[in-house]
Amino acid sequence: MTTSNLVLVGFMGTGKSTVGQKLAERLGWTFQDSDAVLEEDQQTSISELFRQYGEAHFRTLESKTIENLLARKGQIVATGGGAVLAEENRACMLRNGFVVALKASPEAIIHRVSSDTSRPLLQGNLEERVHTLLEQRKSAYDFAHAVIDTSELTTDQIVELIIRHANL
Repeated sequence: MTTSNLVLVGFMGTGKSTVGQKLAERLGWTFQDSDAVLEEDQQTSISELFRQYGEAHFRTLESKTIENLLARKGQIVATGGGAVLAEENRACMLRNGFVVALKASPEAIIHRVSSDTSRPLLQGNLEERVHTLLEQRKSAYDFAHAVIDTSELTTDQIVELIIRHANL
């Protein structure tokens, strides 16, 4: 299999954007964050999309964004944490790239996202929400070609593991 894209999936706070940027730099590929592209296309924030139109509308826009992004090649694409919930997104990712799921312990995730107030799914009790969402999504990332636990690794170590897994 020739790797046309590397797709990073995983729960929020697992390092998709940070690792994706470093990986793109290392490989000389383009980095795309599907959430950032969606916000740019819609000229508003994801929080605002959730507030105005609800999660279902956001997920429809997210699927279109992922499909459009993955029509191109030579990219690292970091997806939103819930993008894997839709079967069509998982199929599109597998068809158009090498998919790497980044995971982390609940404690690492809580530490990483605790100061980020822009995440609409984390309103309320942060620890409770993270544990609930992780439980709901525990099998959601199983479709990936490779899984890497980022809890105790540096960004450089994660990049090296991805390059090895994808045979690049």
